[in-house]
Amino acid sequence: MSIRTTKRWAPAIRLWSMVPVVLLALVTLAAWTPAAADASTSCGIGWGSLDKAAGNLSTAPIANVRAAQHPCYDRLVVDVAGAGVGYRAGYAAAVHTQARGDVLPLRGGAFLGVVVLNSTYDTTTGAPTYVPANRNELVNVTGWRTFRQVAYGGSFEGYTTIGLGLQARLPFRVFTLDGVPNSGDTPRMVIDVAHHW
Repeated sequence: MSIRTTKRWAPAIRLWSMVPVVLLALVTLAAWTPAAADASTSCGIGWGSLDKAAGNLSTAPIANVRAAQHPCYDRLVVDVAGAGVGYRAGYAAAVHTQARGDVLPLRGGAFLGVVVLNSTYDTTTGAPTYVPANRNELVNVTGWRTFRQVAYGGSFEGYTTIGLGLQARLPFRVFTLDGVPNSGDTPRMVIDVAHHW
């Protein structure tokens, strides 16, 4: 009779023996989830929002302006036809156009002024190398998390202004890439603006 009882209760005993394992898994998951969620939302970005600058004036002209969305930030890329890319970038109450100094109208809660130390024309011949189809919308960023507008502020004496209208004053970074000769991979300046702090 004791053999039958043992067989009849064996599934219940096995089930109860799993309880500590399940509880341990739940406690581990509860302890891990906030940290994982925090890591995914912060993306580990520590760029800050202070002005950034590098490089010097270059005769290599701007060839294109493009943008892309990433999980943690929106990205603006300025392609240059030749070696040498420089920039000055920072938040401002208003971004001003080159030469005339007019306020560049931008949408958003914060404005990032970018001065690329490259022109949008050939400095020898004066021939344009980058002519935007729409100066107020260099790239369509409708519905993006951070970018609200990318506008052209003109090019004068080797300096080119691009205004970024943003959701808010957020961390950003700027860096340049040299490109790879004869590969189609051109030198460029990259600006990443985080989706949040």
